[in-house]
Amino acid sequence: MKAQGWLSHYCFIPRMEQLAVVLILGITLFLSPFVASAPAEETSATAPAATSSAAQGAAAANSPSAEAVSVVAPAEPPDVAPVLDTGDTAWMLVSSALVLLMIPGLALFYGGMVRQKNVLSTMMHSLVAMGIVGVQWAVIGYSLAFAPDMGGMGLVGDFSKAMLDGLVIVKDAASGTVDWALFQNYTKEPGAIPELVFAMYQCMFAMITVALISGAMAERVKFSAYCLFVLLWTTLVYDPLAHWVWMTEGWLFKKGALDFAGGTVVHLSSGISALVFLKFLGKRHGFPHERMAPHNLPLTLLGVGLLWFGWFGFNAGSAIVGVNNSDAAGGLAGLAFATTTIAPAAAGLSWMIAEWIHSGRPSALGFGSGVVAGLVVITPAAGFVQPGAALLMGLMAGVVCYGGVLMKAKLKYDDSLDAFGVHGVGGTFGAILTGVFATVGATGLLAGNAQQLMTQLIAILAAGAYAVIVTLIISFVLDKTIGLRVEKEDEIMGLDQTQHSESGYNM
Repeated sequence: MKAQGWLSHYCFIPRMEQLAVVLILGITLFLSPFVASAPAEETSATAPAATSSAAQGAAAANSPSAEAVSVVAPAEPPDVAPVLDTGDTAWMLVSSALVLLMIPGLALFYGGMVRQKNVLSTMMHSLVAMGIVGVQWAVIGYSLAFAPDMGGMGLVGDFSKAMLDGLVIVKDAASGTVDWALFQNYTKEPGAIPELVFAMYQCMFAMITVALISGAMAERVKFSAYCLFVLLWTTLVYDPLAHWVWMTEGWLFKKGALDFAGGTVVHLSSGISALVFLKFLGKRHGFPHERMAPHNLPLTLLGVGLLWFGWFGFNAGSAIVGVNNSDAAGGLAGLAFATTTIAPAAAGLSWMIAEWIHSGRPSALGFGSGVVAGLVVITPAAGFVQPGAALLMGLMAGVVCYGGVLMKAKLKYDDSLDAFGVHGVGGTFGAILTGVFATVGATGLLAGNAQQLMTQLIAILAAGAYAVIVTLIISFVLDKTIGLRVEKEDEIMGLDQTQHSESGYNM
């Protein structure tokens, strides 16, 4: 079936639901023994020791000296001073560079999927975010996200770290002698890195998050409106959400919400915000009747490769903030590296198979989109789940996000490059599955902790609602002041020429 045919023919939904149910149930039944094997072995290994201790306690209670016996809880280890770990620092510098590389990767991924007349403008949306957010983060963004809490409600940081103040400590101004503020994730162990490195690592997350939204608005948004949106959305949506979820004083952090590397903060927030923005932006001229095929899929596939490569820094680098973890380059990073390999591999295959069954042919774009979907879904869980669970999550991710992408024609919204279908749906799905499969550093539903799943749902609803409300306000204000959309004639001519006076190809 031709692409235009299946986009306009949406009686497949019952068939897709059946396919999804069969695949998910099948892989769940097949893999559930492997996913649950680690907790089961731990229980069986510790049970004899617990029984032995109980027997000893009973014997002691019957002995003449029982009255002299008292149970003393083990003392909590004291906090220790941070010590700079050069190995962890080196890994975090590399991870920061890897995440930065994801943004040109995203530009290629998106740029190849639009029509030729819009390739430069689409890539520019990703690249200009590096400039705007890079400056915003240094001036105020890092402080709003990771400075001490303002007002004690866990909503946003204060201004004490504006301009990255205090991260370089001047010891002697006359000689230029300085010291470095250290970021110590786990205070019971000394391992630490320079806070400047941590700040720059987090800066890369802020850059790419807002760039993800640009995929929904491609081929018709004003460049000036987009630039203002980047600045406002990062300041008013991303920075507070990062504080809620990742700062120790954040209210969702205190509640126990799990988000290892950004399922809620990055993908859910950007995906749902993209959908809201479309309410004001409207559909592309000619959509859905005109064929709007990708003009250069090799660019897109190169982008997929760079995204996957950079995502190892995105997820494995996030071990720096792992639960009770002081080693950025230790075992937890290794686990996140492994799950970031397994899940997208499985998702690429399951998306390809689902598309093959549904449309009759597997596509290169489908496999690449499945890989990205798997990366999105594993992001919140990368350091919380076992490799078997990552495989299961990836297999489900490909099918669920494929359905999420196809849903746009049914609901008649024009998400140009599927920012919501992949990132909004995938981020939400991954956050939920984290509450199901978590066994490392936390426990989820399958390990007997149903409360964790409820906490994940609360975090999803809170973050999603906040992103929707603030994005509605930002979009409304921009639409009523400078306008969001280019003129019809400019859109038909192409944004490369009308917004930038350039052409992507001069041959």
